[in-house]
Amino acid sequence: MSCGIGELALVTGASGFVGARLLSALGADGVPLRILSRIRRNQQNEVIGDLKDALSLSSACESVCTVFHCAGYAHAFSAVNQHEAILHRKINFEGTRNLADAAGKAGVRRFVFLSSVKAMAEPGDCCVDEDYAGLPGTDYGRAKRAAEEAVLEAGVRYGMHVVNLRLAMVYGAGGRGNLERMGKLIRFGMFPPLPETGNHRSLVHVNDVVSAIRLVVRDPRAAGRTYIVANEFAPSGRQLYDTIRAVSGLPHRAWSLPSFWLQGMARVGDCLGGVSGQRMPLDSEVLQRLLGSAWYSPARIKSELGWGAQISLADGLSEMMASR
Repeated sequence: MSCGIGELALVTGASGFVGARLLSALGADGVPLRILSRIRRNQQNEVIGDLKDALSLSSACESVCTVFHCAGYAHAFSAVNQHEAILHRKINFEGTRNLADAAGKAGVRRFVFLSSVKAMAEPGDCCVDEDYAGLPGTDYGRAKRAAEEAVLEAGVRYGMHVVNLRLAMVYGAGGRGNLERMGKLIRFGMFPPLPETGNHRSLVHVNDVVSAIRLVVRDPRAAGRTYIVANEFAPSGRQLYDTIRAVSGLPHRAWSLPSFWLQGMARVGDCLGGVSGQRMPLDSEVLQRLLGSAWYSPARIKSELGWGAQISLADGLSEMMASR
């Protein structure tokens, strides 16, 4: 069975941040679409299925040529309880494996999986690529890594064109992630100026993610490959803070909150979280994401396929803040 991007495509996670942008772009191109939903949302061309229910996935994949797997349990912090750890494994790993297997058995020819850079070991202060040694350190990351392996195995078993995309932090209008929350707090004067630590935080605008998805699904060179999707420019936490203020029309802040104050507040958050079993707004893991590095290289996808992020930090943050 042979088919192209113009044939029926199944999108999972279509109500999510990336999935909704992808759905809009594919629809504008006239691609026939089917949407997999766990609960009925009364969307056009919707089918009801669950990643944990293999039979429902077989039905959803019938007559489909391309699967864009955007769904998942999107909580990249360390699991705070066993229930979260189980959800990561059941949805992000086993659910992806179920879908890839159902797709292969149904004759699907192309399968793109949205993974995460958290499927890799933490890079520290280094800029790392897909070959960086080591294992992921969170339940989320371990589940994503196992899912990537299941996708690649399904590609070999069924002769599918499969691609794993390891996304850096994705942001943009309509997002509900850490950067969007940070922007909202900065706008309302509730986020103090961060110290400049010289760290690097890789990120990518949602529209650049969509462009990468649309490229890898049609380029035969991408088959069986895993790519980091990130902007080459990885700003520091302070650069993010300053740029958000600038695009929001707020004056520059010359001062910053000392690192040791933030570290002390984070330790208090650690203690409160340990007692309550709930994650605090500021703890050591959150502080690491503000002042530490998470720096990933998109060199492979650039050299092999010619992809590069087109949206600058200022333009991307401006679009993000304009929707708030």
